[in-house]
Amino acid sequence: MTYPNYTRTTPSNAPAALVLADGKVFEGKAIGTLGQETPGEVVFQTSMTGYPELLTDPSYHGQLLTFTYPEIGNYGVQKMDFEAAAIHSAGVICRHFSSIDSNWRSDVNLNDWLIQEKKSGITDIDTRSLVRHLRTAGSTMGILSTDPNYDVKELWEKAKALPTMAGQDLAQKVTCQEPYDFSEGLLDLDGTPLPSKRPAKWHVVAVDFGIKKNILRLLVHHGCKVTVVPAHAKASDIFDLKPDGVFLSNGPGDPSTMTYAVETVKSLVGRTPIFGICMGHQILSQALGGRTYKMLFGHRGANQPVSHNGRVLITSQNHGFALDLDSLQNPDIEHSQINISDNTSEGITFWNQNVFSVQYHPEGAPGPHDACEHFERFVELMASFHGSAAKIESASVQIAAN
Repeated sequence: MTYPNYTRTTPSNAPAALVLADGKVFEGKAIGTLGQETPGEVVFQTSMTGYPELLTDPSYHGQLLTFTYPEIGNYGVQKMDFEAAAIHSAGVICRHFSSIDSNWRSDVNLNDWLIQEKKSGITDIDTRSLVRHLRTAGSTMGILSTDPNYDVKELWEKAKALPTMAGQDLAQKVTCQEPYDFSEGLLDLDGTPLPSKRPAKWHVVAVDFGIKKNILRLLVHHGCKVTVVPAHAKASDIFDLKPDGVFLSNGPGDPSTMTYAVETVKSLVGRTPIFGICMGHQILSQALGGRTYKMLFGHRGANQPVSHNGRVLITSQNHGFALDLDSLQNPDIEHSQINISDNTSEGITFWNQNVFSVQYHPEGAPGPHDACEHFERFVELMASFHGSAAKIESASVQIAAN
């Protein structure tokens, strides 16, 4: 990955406005690129840190991201932490923007980065009021304007005309166009490569619906040789690569629109081990007969509690759609993980077909690593499926019995 040369600037005091489709208006100051209008779905994220990872996460494509933590930008931007090569979030909404970054790892301040990426943001607004509104009204379409001559009524009319996230296939906008191999493992804070848990043995084909780089790093760390393929890859394309297992990635948009991916996964189930995360969980669930629905405001944060095998996992999440639990009642499919806060689906296992998935992000980035065991679980599943006699050492992982 290559990065542009950044200069350092300070934010202007130019006025900015966020106008929601339901008529709610927030006026503040502009950050990043001036003089433009940015449409998107207005959502909120409760993580206290991790804005470089969040803004580059392809799952946020087309969304205006509100940070509930009041101070944003004070530790700069670390290129090594990017989840993709560019910012995917439509724009930034925050309470207070820091133009000074103090961090030995910082490569650039947030304002400069937004300008280089031609992205805008708004600061000095009451984000608590905005989040309370979104919790009641739900995630809402809106327009962020950094044009100092903005007209609120005109922006409102434009916001009302925006299509909602429901019905949008955004994976096609963020997926890779051609297959590629990925071999980079985990890195230390200074960029030094960390040793892998084992030599690369298992060939995993990762279907890219908007995949995060840290997921790929963890697959490599656990001994996988990874080939990434586009979202529209057919089952025949995947089997031509002779995988030991298939990974279904995270991604943006409405999973119910991705019938092409569902049909592909239907052809994979039972023929190779499958592990899905986030969008991958929803695609796999649909392939097994389930349905998805749009949530009121979704789960976006690093402290979502999940019940799993008598334990509570604290998880990182980013999704606005969920599996309808009642739609998937196959007795052989276990709803193995449930969100403790609202009883929504957080994971399924179908051991008879060697597949499992989770709604949350076990890799964190940002967030806790309580559930990183699922990468080891996937390796164990591939070893079992392919008749490996060697027991893979793992003191931390516990796999449910059939």
